[in-house]
Amino acid sequence: MNSVRNAAGTDANQAPADLRQVGSHPDHWYPLAWSQEVKRGRAFASSFAGEPIVIVRTEAGDLFALEDRCAHRQVPLSKGVVKDCHLHCCYHGWSYDSSGRCVDVPYLGKDKLPNGVRAYPCCELDGVVLVWPGRLLAKPPPTTLGAAADRAYKTRRFGQFVNCHYTFMHENLMDMNHQFLHRQTTGKVSPRYLGQRSGKGWMELDYSFRRPGERAPLGESMIVGSLRAPSAAPRDLMTIRTDYPHQSLRLWTSGEHPVLHVWLGYTPVDVQQRKNRTFIMLSVRRPKIPGLLELAWPFLAKFTDRVFDEDRAIVEMEQAAYDVQGGDWNQEVFPAIRDLRELLALHGVHNHT
Repeated sequence: MNSVRNAAGTDANQAPADLRQVGSHPDHWYPLAWSQEVKRGRAFASSFAGEPIVIVRTEAGDLFALEDRCAHRQVPLSKGVVKDCHLHCCYHGWSYDSSGRCVDVPYLGKDKLPNGVRAYPCCELDGVVLVWPGRLLAKPPPTTLGAAADRAYKTRRFGQFVNCHYTFMHENLMDMNHQFLHRQTTGKVSPRYLGQRSGKGWMELDYSFRRPGERAPLGESMIVGSLRAPSAAPRDLMTIRTDYPHQSLRLWTSGEHPVLHVWLGYTPVDVQQRKNRTFIMLSVRRPKIPGLLELAWPFLAKFTDRVFDEDRAIVEMEQAAYDVQGGDWNQEVFPAIRDLRELLALHGVHNHT
């Protein structure tokens, strides 16, 4: 387990010279798998910041998560066999229950059983498997991820492994001034920063957008144009929030309900935290015309995939520059992103490796 130094103590009160050396704090719920990846009667290999974690779904559908190392020879338990409510190591057949306790060694008496492995709090929510990798007592899990549980919305679940430190992901989403990057996909868009709010462990920024002299691309129109209420006063508001360690984005075009609600989770994979697995829940509010959103869905998926691919490529370039330069040479001029960097430094893990 990575050493955790006071997430909000003396060392974290000031942003360090290098934010990319601040680890993602483990005492939170993190997405480690999509529900569909963890099949009944199977084990699924995942990790958090270099810690191998196996997620098990029993034949009855129950979930549990264990350290992905057999206590015997340290081979991955994810290579093993799920039988009834136990996970059996593929090597010698040692058996573990959901608490990580070793309950059977086939060639050893029951009174001589060895110590087991670590178990992790685990839950399933809105099509995502969440794990609490920290050492502190787990807090209650969230009740929903964005608008994924709201039937007024249709939700798309997607994401990839991204080869960059998770803080690049936070900055990329929060800083809408990078729309020039998406000029081939979204056309000419002019964002305007409206202000911010913040509290303990969170901050959110408001933006409005203009599209001078251009029509929105088809994919964007699928999200915005068909959902704009003709009788309602027009709105043009996007709110992006970092609620450590996750993010969300909401877009209003008219009325009180956002037409778009996106939840994003970034789970560090390796010890150095130079790679993260990104989980995105993109929820679009259903228009009054039945079937319209379903018809538009393939176009919307293609559009959002392209935007995400552009963002993924650019943050990986940032990480590559960091690796070549051996440090963070960024000259950040946007005050809101400076505030975000302070928040991430304050709540992260210093000297995590």
